Amino acid sequence: MPDRAEQAVVIDIAAEMRSRPPVAWAVSKLSEVLAAREIRTTVGGARTPSLGGVVVRAGLGNTPGSADSFAIEQGPGAGEILVHAPDPRGLAYGLTELADRVHCAPDPIEALRSAESPARAPAVPVRGILRAFSSDVLDRPWFTSRDFWKRYLDELATHRINRIHLAFGMQYNYSHDPDVRDNYLCFAYPFLLEVPGWDKVAVTGLSGSERAENLAALRFAADEARQRGLHFQLGLWNHAIHPELVPSPHLRYPVEGLPDEEVPAYSAEALSLLLRECPAIDGLTFRVHYEGGVPEAGRGEFWQTVLGGLRGAGRDLDVDMHSKGVDQDLIDAARASGARVLLSAKYWAEHQGLPYHQASVRPLEKARPADGDELRGITQNTRRFTRYGYGDFLRQDRDFDLVFRVWPGSQRFLLWADPEIFAGYGRMSTIGGALGAELCEPLTFRGRKDTGRDGPRDLYLDSALALGISDWQKYAYEYRLWGRLLYDPDAERETWLRYLRAEFGEAADDVESALSAAGKILPLVTVTASASASNNFFWPEVFTDLPIARGVSSATYGFDLSAPATWGSVSPFDPALFASADDYARDVISGQPSGRYTPEEVATWLGRFGSTAETALGRARDHIADPGSPSFRRVEVDVTVVALLARFFAGKIRAGVGYSLFRCTEDSQYLKESLARYRAGRDALEEIVALTRGVYVTNLAFGDRPTEQGHWSDRLAQVEEDLEELARELAEAPANGGARVLGGRALRPRPGVHCEPPATFVPGEVLVVHAEAPDEVGLTLHVRHLNQAEEYLLIPMARADDGRFAAEVPAEYTAGAYPLAFFLTARSGGGSDAWIIPGLDATLANHPYHVVLGRHA
Repeated sequence: MPDRAEQAVVIDIAAEMRSRPPVAWAVSKLSEVLAAREIRTTVGGARTPSLGGVVVRAGLGNTPGSADSFAIEQGPGAGEILVHAPDPRGLAYGLTELADRVHCAPDPIEALRSAESPARAPAVPVRGILRAFSSDVLDRPWFTSRDFWKRYLDELATHRINRIHLAFGMQYNYSHDPDVRDNYLCFAYPFLLEVPGWDKVAVTGLSGSERAENLAALRFAADEARQRGLHFQLGLWNHAIHPELVPSPHLRYPVEGLPDEEVPAYSAEALSLLLRECPAIDGLTFRVHYEGGVPEAGRGEFWQTVLGGLRGAGRDLDVDMHSKGVDQDLIDAARASGARVLLSAKYWAEHQGLPYHQASVRPLEKARPADGDELRGITQNTRRFTRYGYGDFLRQDRDFDLVFRVWPGSQRFLLWADPEIFAGYGRMSTIGGALGAELCEPLTFRGRKDTGRDGPRDLYLDSALALGISDWQKYAYEYRLWGRLLYDPDAERETWLRYLRAEFGEAADDVESALSAAGKILPLVTVTASASASNNFFWPEVFTDLPIARGVSSATYGFDLSAPATWGSVSPFDPALFASADDYARDVISGQPSGRYTPEEVATWLGRFGSTAETALGRARDHIADPGSPSFRRVEVDVTVVALLARFFAGKIRAGVGYSLFRCTEDSQYLKESLARYRAGRDALEEIVALTRGVYVTNLAFGDRPTEQGHWSDRLAQVEEDLEELARELAEAPANGGARVLGGRALRPRPGVHCEPPATFVPGEVLVVHAEAPDEVGLTLHVRHLNQAEEYLLIPMARADDGRFAAEVPAEYTAGAYPLAFFLTARSGGGSDAWIIPGLDATLANHPYHVVLGRHA
């Protein structure tokens, strides 16, 4: 075996190709990784491998597949590796795949010599990350750091993330956030540019040199993204020079010299100048509903003027409009700019949910009659159903594209990294022909609304765990899973396991299992215990309590809940598939279940995932070489917190069911059991407080509302107050009823039901849906257009001549431009049992309903 000094690598690539972005970057990255492993590297023309060495021959062509695809094959000679792709970005992916293997492998030369990867083509065209500027104190250091951008963008591009969205102005929602203070880069143009002819426009508190530094930082970030093959999307989320309806007396950076009526014209000229100054900007995202500062009455004219600044840019651009409240007038205004038009819809309201899309939206999201509200009447009324999902935007004849944005409400700083969930996003973010998804990365909104002075950005009080400006490195595993599993949802486990082995050695498998189980917990809580669609209020990670006792209406969440706004009446984000506590209690009493997933089932899942995470973490402790290493401690603390949150929410959910049954029956035994379950949940929350003391800061601030900051210790006090009131209610209740034990019903094995969805349907013709089931089962088809503004059509299925069940979707219903979504409800035992087909599997990462596209001429 030759020693390391004799092992050399030649990267054989044509001179013209190795100078082209992003190939030049990828060659440099591979060379850098090899050098770090003390392996001599030469970049040049055709060579033969040295003894024990490797030649990597890379070039375009010979690869079947779409853009961004690549293949790695063994060459004809010993030590030869072939990397080929149809385009430069695909070739860069192939080269960085080799770099990643070298970086993680115990024997880097052997990792190269044995490298193979069949032709890969991306399943998801847009694989995005959003990074938001939210705090002058916490965010300007990374924004202006060249070293940060190089290393951070290296990480994203290596894992085949192909879009970076740098968002300015997301941190405030116009008309909802009084007393704005930190408005740095909210109305971004004057923080970046001095626009000729608008000499009076200035930002108080901002020097000319700081403004120039901001522009240079933006230009550098965009240029570096382009060098790595990343589409650079600049988000301009705020166009209000006065950040609120009422004056903000403590505003730190007032914009002066710009009358309200001149904002559109100024913005158009500033936008045009910005695109000239930053030629690597590939697209722009705008928040076009009222929260971006523009009243909705007459907004079409405003945006047509602003977007006119894109004309004459001299390059292809994307205009991405945040889809909340978007109507045809706005789409027409964007199209008039000459740019490619995209809408970006929220995936699961303002949170991280399961990877499928809501089968239905909450009743609260249905359209309402216009009420003459000139500020927000479109979004809040006639187009209300566009606020928190894909709305009515998935017509097959649309002349715009759609991407999804995964908002940061559920899990903001604890590790979230489940390969099954992320692969689910890879399979389902292209529903109805959508282009993919963009993830609001961890720590999004950290320090917003002038809370950046409360501790470090990474929130660690323990200096041994702190990462400073490199806080993104804590989430390297999440970036890896997001990019690679959107690129290929069926990627081999080795894709991520090699990283975990390099980081955690023999504990790698157990760390993977612990993070995977923990990664399902808060998305499940989000979907089912959905106290608010707003991330400003509902934060499952550090949950502000919604009381159970006395059935009181919630002062915190009531604005976003249907009456009576109690814990029992909280609608899941997907009420078609999940039942509330009150609905489930009524089903139990009637003996006729709806078939929807019950709170008891959710609590059981939470218990299982929490237990699995804790058990796997325990094995990891036994196998890890250094259990005190910072990287393992970060995992250990976060997984334990999330597992304890599973116990807390399981207890709270079961307590809510018991309370709903008590209210329906007046049987105090239900209330007694409810109290016991709630106390078990409280105990878990108490453990979180003890565990995190000295690890995380005491104010986990992501905003200035009580629901956006604080600590688990604050939440524990809220829960204890609710428990005390529940105990008083029990003491007042008559002692009656027999022994009651809350838990899932003991079900006999369910008969097998199979439904193979049609491949397509012909619009305007009857669509027949077939299913196979035993005689004792009754089936109902739930079908609707892929349009969240609509309700489901329910069609009983009947036994057909061929022995299968069948239901006909009428021709008039299939007419039109929408795909169809459907699922079945099965009933057996005289209606005493019911369930959904296909429903969720054990991973919670599959599609629980079918989507069928129309076959248009």
